[in-house]
Amino acid sequence: MSTASKVTLGVSITFTIGIVTYVHLWQKKERERMHDGVLRDLERQQKKAANQQDLEAQAQLTSILQQQQQTLGGPR
Repeated sequence: MSTASKVTLGVSITFTIGIVTYVHLWQKKERERMHDGVLRDLERQQKKAANQQDLEAQAQLTSILQQQQQTLGGPR
């Protein structure tokens, strides 16, 4: 086997290993990003539910306050 063919084979193997490693690392990072997206979505849903509960509580308090004001003769 000539020196040129050995160099070509070595470069080809090195290049292939580099590409396979790069793709593997890229896929791993992409998987982590996707998982982080799921966690962010869950957090967003929890915040939305908490905000909805706060809104409903505020609506109830507003209704109670309006009823109390009507009972007492209106706002002063």
